[in-house]
Amino acid sequence: MHKIHHLVDGQPMVGASGRTSPVYNPATGEQTGELDLADVGEVDAIVASARKAFEEWKNLSVAKRTRLMFRFRELVDSNANEIAQRLTAEHGKVTSDSMGEVARAIENIEYACGLAEHLKGGYNENASTGVDVYTVQRPLGVVAGITPFNFPAMVPLWMIPNAVACGNTFVLKPSEKDPSAPMFIAELFQEAGFPPGVLNVVHGDKVAVDRLLEHPDVKAVSFVGSTPIAKYVHQTASANGKRVQALAGAKNHMVVLPDADLDMAADAAVSAAYGSAGERCMAISVAVAVGGIGDELVDAVRVRMDKLSIGSGTDPASEMGPLVTREHRDKVARYIGIGADEGATVVVDGRDTRFEGDGFFIGTTLIDNVTTDMTVYRDEIFGPVLCVVRADTYQEAVDLISANPWGNGTAIFTRDGGAARQFQEDADAGMVGINVPVPVPVGYHSFGGWKDSLFGDTTIYGPEGFRFYTRPKVITSRWPDPAESTVNLGFPQNN
Repeated sequence: MHKIHHLVDGQPMVGASGRTSPVYNPATGEQTGELDLADVGEVDAIVASARKAFEEWKNLSVAKRTRLMFRFRELVDSNANEIAQRLTAEHGKVTSDSMGEVARAIENIEYACGLAEHLKGGYNENASTGVDVYTVQRPLGVVAGITPFNFPAMVPLWMIPNAVACGNTFVLKPSEKDPSAPMFIAELFQEAGFPPGVLNVVHGDKVAVDRLLEHPDVKAVSFVGSTPIAKYVHQTASANGKRVQALAGAKNHMVVLPDADLDMAADAAVSAAYGSAGERCMAISVAVAVGGIGDELVDAVRVRMDKLSIGSGTDPASEMGPLVTREHRDKVARYIGIGADEGATVVVDGRDTRFEGDGFFIGTTLIDNVTTDMTVYRDEIFGPVLCVVRADTYQEAVDLISANPWGNGTAIFTRDGGAARQFQEDADAGMVGINVPVPVPVGYHSFGGWKDSLFGDTTIYGPEGFRFYTRPKVITSRWPDPAESTVNLGFPQNN
């Protein structure tokens, strides 16, 4: 069992609180690590280190920051396999999912490598006679990121590259469930040559989170997690005068029109609902079958589910791994029972699948004839459970999405260009897929939902990331008329 400590000024800092948290291998159920949990004093020391580093880092040239970012990108890329192995070992996702996570993380570092372009200000010469006005983008100071268990490498890299590229220093509080991948990334950050204290890592629970939300030297907080916690983070940090971007939960709908390519739609539903065991905020939770396609869609999904291989993420044959904890696995299982009790049709029951060993496994589940008043529709299950809702018309499907409190992502499957174009206008969500089930934007666009899927100032990464991590300073300057200058500029002098 390995000990996992905080990282401060580029060096491990052994926890002094005496409190720890276990880290497990979800595929075996065995404890593999022990994580230090910070107290308030330790958080204060880590923030103080970042505050000190900011004074130097904010003045480092754009050219030097760019070179460091390119080195960091190369180190993450060359160590992608190691990062993926750590992801699989503590989260449980299969290796292909882990490698995909690292690839999407690298996109965000690459975007930040263009910081010289992103940080350009604006200039108006002679806005008034002899007056120039220009805007520069200035860093905020110490900023913090509180990141979730489901993407422990990618989500920190939604935040860190843009934040430090803008001249801020960063304090990362990763999930307690799978901290090894973000710790390794932080070590690569030091290896790239960034000054000590530009990136510090603090491990902790609510004690550490609350201190970051309240600390006067933390100027902004980025968060990704569940809706109740996102609301709490937003309210608490805002009340303490901080900028906040808090990305929250989801109940993503995939609309399947009668003219859709059935094979494409069924393949998409299976990959989007059961990939990473459904532990994704962009997972498809609800398939809305419009018109008469419902029975065919359910049958096509069921056939594909029978062929899905579930096992350890390290097994090359596995297409879905375990859930992250035993408690979460049991919670997902209870939802299946609730769906059956409330009158839905459990077509495939993941509780019936048997696994050897003590891993946190559950089979994939398909629930048909779900209605909007059922618990399995109203709650975010965050597991490998796909609900099918029947709708008579396109408009009824759109109204379902609009009435849902979440608005993270949605998708439509159709061959009709007019319907697709109308849907991208009608869909009440921040990210929309057209024959794409998981419409996560590339690194040079920004990620974020609407309604109860986002609280705070901006969406995350891409252009909005640079906007969030900077504040504009506008300078208005006037100089004497050249003819009145005391320096001989060649103008005629009055006698």
